[in-house]
Amino acid sequence: MADATLTIGFLPLVDACLPILAHEHGFAADEGVALTFVRDVSWATVLDRLLYGHTDGAHMLAPLTIATTLGLGRPAQPLAAPFVLGLNGNAITLSKPLAAMVASPGEYGDPAAVGARLREAAMAAKAQGRRLRFGVVHRFSSHNYKLRYWLAACGTRPDHDVEIVTIAPPFVPDALASGEIDGSCVGEPWSSVCVERDVGTIVLASAQIWRRGVEKVLAVREPVLADKAEAFAALIRAMRRAGRHFIDPANFAENARILASPPYLDANPALVLRAISDRLVLAHGAAPVHLPDLMFQHSEAANFPWMSQAAWLYSQMARWGHTAFDPADAARAMRVFRPDIYRAALIDTGDDLPNASSKVEGSVTQMTQVGAQQGTLTLSANRFFDGLTFDPDQIEAYLASLP
Repeated sequence: MADATLTIGFLPLVDACLPILAHEHGFAADEGVALTFVRDVSWATVLDRLLYGHTDGAHMLAPLTIATTLGLGRPAQPLAAPFVLGLNGNAITLSKPLAAMVASPGEYGDPAAVGARLREAAMAAKAQGRRLRFGVVHRFSSHNYKLRYWLAACGTRPDHDVEIVTIAPPFVPDALASGEIDGSCVGEPWSSVCVERDVGTIVLASAQIWRRGVEKVLAVREPVLADKAEAFAALIRAMRRAGRHFIDPANFAENARILASPPYLDANPALVLRAISDRLVLAHGAAPVHLPDLMFQHSEAANFPWMSQAAWLYSQMARWGHTAFDPADAARAMRVFRPDIYRAALIDTGDDLPNASSKVEGSVTQMTQVGAQQGTLTLSANRFFDGLTFDPDQIEAYLASLP
C-alpha cells in the first residue's frame, strides 16, 4: 500500500486513545498510514464533519452510528463500524447531596442497592413537584441506554419519574455545579473533573451495569471505507498495537501525558492517569479506588465489533421509543458493525479472532475459552447487573420481558 492519510474526528475523552496513540507511537506510520486529527466539543459536530466529508473516520458513539444509518433524527447515511475503540469507561456521577443519600461517598456502590435508594429519592422529589434530572452526552449514546437500563431495572421510570437531558461531555461539570442536573453518565476525564472541582461524587461505573458493554467505535461512511479499504485495514492493525501498548502499566504515565496534552484532551494528566489505570478518585479528597476493567481497550477481543452488541443497542432504541421495532431495521443495525473488515485486516497477524460474529450478551459468568478463527480467545464475565441475558435472535421476546 502506498502511504495514505486519514483524518480522524474525536471528542476530548480518554477512550479516543487508540488512534491518537497509534499516531504518537509510530504504529500508524509503520503500517503506511498518516493520521491527522480534528477535535470537537460535541458529538453532533463530530458526526456532521464525518457526514460532510471533513473527516475520513471518527471516534463515535456506537448507538449514534446505528441511528445515523437508520435515518433516526436526520436523513439516513450508511455508516460502518469496523473497530470498537473501547468497552465500559463511563461513570454515574451525582451531586454531592444526592450521592450522600444513595451511596457511601468514596466507594463504588452496589448497582441494585444504589438504584433502590435513588428510586426513593426520585419519588420524593417528584412528590414535591420536581423531577431529578440526569445528563447524558447524546440521545443516541450508550450512556443514555445504560443509564435507562439501570434506572428501569431498579424501578425508576425514565421520562416519567426522572428527566434525562443532553449535555456535551466538557460541559457536564459546569451543569452539575450550577444545579442544572442532579447527576450524569459521562466518560473520563469528565466525571473525575466533577470530583476534582468538588461538585459531584462518582457512585457507579458503567462496567457495573453491563460488564463489557460497548462504548465508542471507529465510524466511517461506507463509500469512504470502500474507497480507502487498505488505509483503514492499516489503521486497524495500528490501533491493535496501540491497545497492547495502552494496557501495559509500564506505559500508563507516558500515555497519560500524551493524551492530556493540548492537541488532544487538554486536561490534567493526573486525571487521565486515573482513568488509564482504573483507579478513580470517587469523592473529593478520598483515596483512589481500583475497579478492574473500568475501561477495556484491548484484551479478550475488546476491539472486535460483535454484531450482537449492535443488536442490543438497537433493542434499547426500540425500548425507549426512539424507533419502532422492525426486524429489517434490526438486521440493518447489526450490519453496521463490520467483523468482516476487522478480520480481513488482522487475518495474517496472529492476533486473536473469534470464530463467531455474534453471541448471547450477558451469558458469560466466568472465564470461558471460546472458538477462535486465529489465536486463542478466553472471555471473562460480561453480565448485566440484573442477571438478564440478551439473545440477538430473540429481540422481540427480550423487549416483551423488560419492565
